[in-house]
Amino acid sequence: MTRKISIHPAVDGGTKPAAAQFKGGTLTCQCAKNPVSVSIKGQCAHNHVCGCTKCWKPKGALFSQVAVVPRDNLKVTANEAKLAIVDPKAAIQRHACKDCGVHLYGRIENEKHPFFGLDFIHTELSKEQGWAPPEFAAFVSSIIESGADPGNMQAVRSRLKALGLEPYDCLSPALMDAIATHTAKSAGVLKR
Repeated sequence: MTRKISIHPAVDGGTKPAAAQFKGGTLTCQCAKNPVSVSIKGQCAHNHVCGCTKCWKPKGALFSQVAVVPRDNLKVTANEAKLAIVDPKAAIQRHACKDCGVHLYGRIENEKHPFFGLDFIHTELSKEQGWAPPEFAAFVSSIIESGADPGNMQAVRSRLKALGLEPYDCLSPALMDAIATHTAKSAGVLKR
């Protein structure tokens, strides 16, 4: 009997569709006392599971779950002083709670970056139902760098496909096209 592979608690039982006219919600760290709270206006986009070693993952999860929202739609509403940037040199400045370690959001400060203006969030930190579900799996091979068995990768990819999450070892084709378009425009290859 083959053991079912656990990808992430928010997707292992399947995903639910986004709620129509979803208004947003509040992300909360895992501290029992004085948790950090972040208010999100509106729906997220490009939700996906990510295998990279930089994103915050719940204990025991192979993948994180990450989405983006416009920077102007995110506001820290409680205990902002508990936040610290995990790696100041990283392209995505991940703001984590100093006490529980949970990443509340990631922000790109480089105005030339293709995703400048978008903040990265973990929708599973919200009690509100109706967030857009994950659409794909990114950086799948990177879970090996976190200690996953390389010999089990075909089973992991099969499980992702069974969950409706197409596995990529980069971002989705649409996001890779957006990055390439931004790069081409910045280089003058394409007109702005």
